Amino acid sequence: MNQMMSDKKRRPDQQPAPLPDIAGMDFDHIINHLPCYISIQDSDLNILFANENFKRDFGDGTGKQCHTVYKGSPDICPNCPVRKTFQDKRVHNTEETVRLSNGKTCQVFIQASPLLDENGNVTAVIEMATNITRIKTDRKELMILGQSIALLSHGIKNILEGLQGGAYVVEEAFKDGDIKLARKGWRIVNKNIFEITDVVKNILYSSKNRPLTYETASPGQLVKDSLALFKEKAAGLRIRLEKQINPHLPEVQLDTASVRQMLNNLIWNGLQACLNDKQKKSHCVSIKTDFYDDDHFSLEVADNGIGMDQATQRNIFEEFFSTKGSGGTGLGLAVVEKVVNKHGGRIEVDSAPGKGSRFTVIFRLR
Repeated sequence: MNQMMSDKKRRPDQQPAPLPDIAGMDFDHIINHLPCYISIQDSDLNILFANENFKRDFGDGTGKQCHTVYKGSPDICPNCPVRKTFQDKRVHNTEETVRLSNGKTCQVFIQASPLLDENGNVTAVIEMATNITRIKTDRKELMILGQSIALLSHGIKNILEGLQGGAYVVEEAFKDGDIKLARKGWRIVNKNIFEITDVVKNILYSSKNRPLTYETASPGQLVKDSLALFKEKAAGLRIRLEKQINPHLPEVQLDTASVRQMLNNLIWNGLQACLNDKQKKSHCVSIKTDFYDDDHFSLEVADNGIGMDQATQRNIFEEFFSTKGSGGTGLGLAVVEKVVNKHGGRIEVDSAPGKGSRFTVIFRLR
């Protein structure tokens, strides 16, 4: 590599200063231990040289085309910076998602620079790729938090106004000694406390990657706890809540706090789907837990509400995607998917416009 980098002759006044006489300061050692992936590629995108960091994370890709090493693909990347550098002799950069030799993916920032001969022709391109996965993750979490605050500010304002209205009714009722009016005001206060608590919990679950704390829990009891939370709200909306619990299900290991939030989000999603359906005279949200197979159990939440088309189903787990306009935060189902994935489970969705929806979460029994 030293020869390739020094093919072009320099005048004496252009010679680089000698490296200090320090152990480990030779040129090859420095290149191999730079905190990035260095490769040199020819015009066919074949890798001629790779430093040790590159080989450690991608394997020895020497002699292979870069896109087969980075992505396991026979196709050249559409925004390939190396190809652009060969074409115009300029420095180009891009961001790509690549696959490491251990099967994991990471995001890298890639910069390609030309290596010129004495006639100014590009003989090869040196590519430097820096792993920016952690930076991207941190940036995304901050962005989500910022977007959450901006998106939810209007909703929170409405909830606070509801709390003020309810408190005013309670205060006037106390002045008049009107217990019936006080109870009405308290129901308004209680409703808005529930809503702002739900909003805050979803912000926390979506923006913070907290470790799971496993506990022994009964799936049936989790279902009962969530149904109890929504009993009065569903009654007020005139929507039936039904449950079906297999009593033979064993206790399992779960992060109970996050699974409760997951169930709450699915039930509330079902209630809203029923509320938005103006075609049916009666509505119901049912929650079921049972064996899925010999190794798994399921938690199922179904409604006979408005239902979803295929286009909507493809986007429901995206953060900030909502079909409820200003009435939704777009975080509820995103949190559901996050909880399921962190438990190593999966979620199945069955829905059709006008027919309602069924969400089935599948977890391991052991």
